[in-house]
Amino acid sequence: MSVYTDLVGQEHIVEILQKAVAATRTEDLDREISSQEMTHAWVFTGPPGSGRSSAAIAFAQALICSNNGCGTCNACRSAVNGTHPDVEIIRTEGLSIKIDEVRELLTRVAWAPSMGGWRVVVMEDADRLTESAANTLLKAIEEPGNRTVWLLCAPTLHDVLPTIRSRCRHLQLVTPSNYAVAQVLQNRDGISPQMADFAARVSQGHIGRARYLATNESVRNTRTTIMKLPLTLKGISSAFSAAQTLIDLATEQANNESEARNQNEIDDLSLAYGKGATGRGMATGGSKAIKDLEKEQKTRSTRMVRDGLDSALLDIATFYRDVMMIQAGSTDSLINQELENQIMTYATNTKSHTTINKINAIMSARVCLNHNAAPLLTVEALMCVLAR
Repeated sequence: MSVYTDLVGQEHIVEILQKAVAATRTEDLDREISSQEMTHAWVFTGPPGSGRSSAAIAFAQALICSNNGCGTCNACRSAVNGTHPDVEIIRTEGLSIKIDEVRELLTRVAWAPSMGGWRVVVMEDADRLTESAANTLLKAIEEPGNRTVWLLCAPTLHDVLPTIRSRCRHLQLVTPSNYAVAQVLQNRDGISPQMADFAARVSQGHIGRARYLATNESVRNTRTTIMKLPLTLKGISSAFSAAQTLIDLATEQANNESEARNQNEIDDLSLAYGKGATGRGMATGGSKAIKDLEKEQKTRSTRMVRDGLDSALLDIATFYRDVMMIQAGSTDSLINQELENQIMTYATNTKSHTTINKINAIMSARVCLNHNAAPLLTVEALMCVLAR
């Protein structure tokens, strides 16, 4: 058992992290961190599902574990659960990480480690830092605490402020193979070989999404609906209908995931402010706190809808990718094997350059959504392009 067990296909990363941890065991704790193997700031990049945040958290566990990351001790378990006093795991469910959040974080990490030799900060979405927040974080990385380690995660190195990435050691994770993902699903989660193969193939190496697909029939049904949308695009009317279908599916999924959670958060906060304890209203400040929470929940829901749309567009892109493969004369590595006959027919009735243009249009739409473009207008414009 090891904290690195779930890092599928990342053996080169595991080796680097193990050497870094080993180097810390021989260093003088009074000296600043500075060696060939270990440094005070790291940036983990890789495609979705590669496990960049998992790698960063595993590294944090190993640094504060007396057994170099056994994965079973109290320190390892509390670190991954977010309850270890020396490990900060920063996750954002909003559209960005703002300067006030970073300032509050810097206040906390200024303290000396309380239980071991290290204070570790894992920021899972460093690409969502606003410019002012990134500049504030830069000052902390330029002048780090003696025993503070920063672990930043982002999709690509270019998603991180240049002045920050120049002060970090870069680790590039890779997409694990479909076979490796399928083996994890079978061995760790008890998924059948057929379902594991399907989930690994259509998730394109994204372990978390593969498990989500393999264990949730409604998610598989939603994906089936999405994958059939390109076949319905016959003109402008069908394009607008397909766009609305995508928006509705993403919104429904976001609502289903957030409704119960939102109400529980409001109930817990109301209780914390004394609602119902004395038969009177909440303590002073309670109403404002609930309004602030509702605002955060609305922002989180907006992001969930955008994330759902992005995932749907990636699925649709695999349809046109398979079309392009067939047009190039290859049928050996289709992602959507269940739609092979429909894709074959579609490929014979379209031109290869048109297929490439449609894939490019999907990628452009994803960029627009990431830049907070209006979802419905963006998806409608895309569907009009795909319907040509």
